[in-house]
Amino acid sequence: MKYEFQKITIIKLKKSSNKDVNDDLQWFSQSLGLFGERDKEKSCFRVFVELLKASRRNKELTSDELALKSNLSRATVIHHLNKLMESGLVISQDNMYSLRVNNLEYLVDELRKDVLRTLDDIHSMAEELDEELGLSKRSKKNNTISD
Repeated sequence: MKYEFQKITIIKLKKSSNKDVNDDLQWFSQSLGLFGERDKEKSCFRVFVELLKASRRNKELTSDELALKSNLSRATVIHHLNKLMESGLVISQDNMYSLRVNNLEYLVDELRKDVLRTLDDIHSMAEELDEELGLSKRSKKNNTISD
């Protein structure tokens, strides 16, 4: 059985009352799980921002270009690019990297579609498993269990 892997992390955070584009970008990125506890330098965020800037110019970047622009090692950049590709935020073609779509609103729309498709697949499997295991179904009307 072959699995397609995509890891989408959503973190519900309180939004800052400050109206600052950098704060808003950091909130957006943190909400998508781009920062980990170990990423003290926010290096994944820095790679993401460089890809965002390139997106404004409809440009793709190599890992070397990203390393130079973000002042990070190429190994660190590649590590974060892999994480961003796993999450569905970034795509790669011929060793060139770019955001999946050209703006953040479309990016969230695409992630929403990914999440809904995944939940539909999980729901279908749950129905099959319930049937195979003989588990009772809940009535959607009054949330009671029927035999």
